[in-house]
Amino acid sequence: MPLPTNEDAPKRNWTVLPLLEWTERYLQERSFEESRLNAELLLARALRLPRLGLYLQFDRPLAAGELAVFRALLLRRMTHEPVQYILGETEFMGLPFEVTPAVLIPRPETEELVEEAIRWLKSSGSAEGSILEIGTGSGNIAVALGKFLPGARITSLEKSGDALEVARRNCARHGLGNVELLQGDVFTAGFDGQVFDAVVSNPPYVPEAEFNRLQPEVRDFEPRLATTDGADGFRFIRRIADLACGLLRPGGGMFLEIGYGQADAAGRIARESGLTGVGVQKDFAGIDRILRGFAPGGIPSP
Repeated sequence: MPLPTNEDAPKRNWTVLPLLEWTERYLQERSFEESRLNAELLLARALRLPRLGLYLQFDRPLAAGELAVFRALLLRRMTHEPVQYILGETEFMGLPFEVTPAVLIPRPETEELVEEAIRWLKSSGSAEGSILEIGTGSGNIAVALGKFLPGARITSLEKSGDALEVARRNCARHGLGNVELLQGDVFTAGFDGQVFDAVVSNPPYVPEAEFNRLQPEVRDFEPRLATTDGADGFRFIRRIADLACGLLRPGGGMFLEIGYGQADAAGRIARESGLTGVGVQKDFAGIDRILRGFAPGGIPSP
């Protein structure tokens, strides 16, 4: 069956369910992951419905204009443009976020990073403390921390002005007054003697040598500066570990997302920076993903 066009609609009398099934097969045959989910999200946007609303209208016929909109969205997806950019939004920890090509798309494994930081902050009595996040992006980490730790004060640093504009809109969307967004480069920024209870970051950790082997959705559409460090994958990890050692209160915690196969080297970097209690937690897929370490001099972490 050919790709549906505006002209096809009146002749074929497309309805929701057959179009979903056709699109799912079309994407599967071209090796797109989550083909059914992609089809549902794009069709829901074309019809201006919530995704679950499609299941209440399987027999709804599409008007020619609706089919034209859907076809345009599907053609964008066929270039490997991420669905999140096509829709302009995604969810992170159950919260809606605007996303544009200026920011990295939030991912489920980063939710685990935030959850681990929140768990430790609560268990260590620092739920109302100060947190430094490095690499704001869409603001997903800072907003989630601010939302689930309403008594905490979050400072978030981002180099890209375009990314900060997206993050500001997301902070405003969630009505947060406990998140401060700053523009700056982590390699040159100063913090005027500030001390933090935690440092949290999902830094660029893809080695430059591996960047061109990434899936096209990431390589061709997501911001390169938020994906690769342009070096060996450890440039930001080294800097943040060194920075954390000087910015954390005694016993304060650092929580970093790291890449596949980086656990041993990242742990060694953290220990050499002076952090103690260094360890790595696996993500839901069983991959070593969350590096944690603590500033010396405090009570042993729970």
